[in-house]
Amino acid sequence: MENNTYSDITPDILRLAKLSEEAGIIDSELFTKYDVKRGLRDLNGKGVLAGLTHISDVRAKEIVDGVEVPAHGRLFYRGYNVQDLVEGFTSENRFGFEEIAYLILFGLLPDKDELERFKSLLGSYRSLPTSFVRDIIMKAPSKDMMNTLARSVLTLYSYDDRADDTSLPNVLRQCLQLISLFPMLSIYGYQAYSHYHDGNSLFIHQPVPELSTAENILHILRPDSSYTPLEARILDVALVLHMEHGGGNNSSFTTHVVTSSLTDTYSTIAAAIGSLKGPRHGGANIKVVQMFEDMKQNVKDWEDEEEVAAYLKKLLHKEAFDHAGLIYGVGHAIYSKSDPRAVSFKTFVEKLSVEKGLQKEFALYSLVEKLAPEVIAGERQMYKGVSVNVDFYSGFVYHMLGLPMELYTPIFAMARIVGWSAHRLEELANNGKIIRPAYKPIGEDKTYISLKYR
Repeated sequence: MENNTYSDITPDILRLAKLSEEAGIIDSELFTKYDVKRGLRDLNGKGVLAGLTHISDVRAKEIVDGVEVPAHGRLFYRGYNVQDLVEGFTSENRFGFEEIAYLILFGLLPDKDELERFKSLLGSYRSLPTSFVRDIIMKAPSKDMMNTLARSVLTLYSYDDRADDTSLPNVLRQCLQLISLFPMLSIYGYQAYSHYHDGNSLFIHQPVPELSTAENILHILRPDSSYTPLEARILDVALVLHMEHGGGNNSSFTTHVVTSSLTDTYSTIAAAIGSLKGPRHGGANIKVVQMFEDMKQNVKDWEDEEEVAAYLKKLLHKEAFDHAGLIYGVGHAIYSKSDPRAVSFKTFVEKLSVEKGLQKEFALYSLVEKLAPEVIAGERQMYKGVSVNVDFYSGFVYHMLGLPMELYTPIFAMARIVGWSAHRLEELANNGKIIRPAYKPIGEDKTYISLKYR
């Protein structure tokens, strides 16, 4: 008898999957009848209040004449406007990841001495256990770097003598180590896959403690470890803008939910990684780049507004690209008029496009940014406006940096691990109850029937 592989979908599986689907379908009218907020949001996109946080604030509305109306989005880290933070460190020609990570974790902007000590601490943690790369990362490399990252994080549990200690000092130590190690775990995982599956040369560069996180990412990824100052600084800005986005985003909420069970840090962060991996969350920037590559092949004149708009309509009608009916990188669960992260990012993106000689591609992105909300408004009923989100430009930046697409979402994780860590620490500090929302059962009671009578 021939053995089935893990990827086989046999006739039995198909039959059982059909039964599972039929057993799982719920009449959509029942959600309205019982006032269920699907996705924990109402029709206007407002989320169900499930917790409180000091860490960040996402604002997309304002009160005008006593009425709440859509406004240009603003994002605050510990009370500071993110756009001001980015302007602050970039205007002084400094890297910001470590400084803003300190702010998010501890609620204070560090002075010069505190910042240097924090950088040194992170640098001291950029070291994996002996033979970890050989014994763990090099074995059974996966084509998906998020799965590789999650596996590595879970494996680090075995190397930690205090893995299950959920005291705040120990959890902070674990979180700082993971913040430092995420670039190595992700990039080494990619190098292993690239070598064993694609036959490319294997490069394992050791991080340099004195370099910033952004510089180390480019240093350990590129075969010659070279990068321009602009490349490193725009990657640094990208990390800061992706670092945190409130307690309600899917992966941060996952962090709160799993932390509330008092499980270990490694299990919690692995769960958050699994959430971020999804194309509805952190995987969106890959889709943006792929969509634009298809657009460039099918739109003859990139400056022709009518031709570009016609392609966007085809996307919505499921006639182009992946036939999903979506314009990727446009729209957000909270923001309507603008995503402040995209606004902050755009000026840096333009500078990099000039350095890389890709001004025409940048012009196309800008045109789609202008046209997409108009096309969507003309084709679909909307409860709120739409604008481009941070994924719209981040994928383009990673493309210009020559980063492999397999690392787009892991780079998001390299930034968001800071936010996850802050939310885990906040949940533990408040010693809250285990998070357990209600699901209303709508099935009927049934009488057991003996096997011989079925």
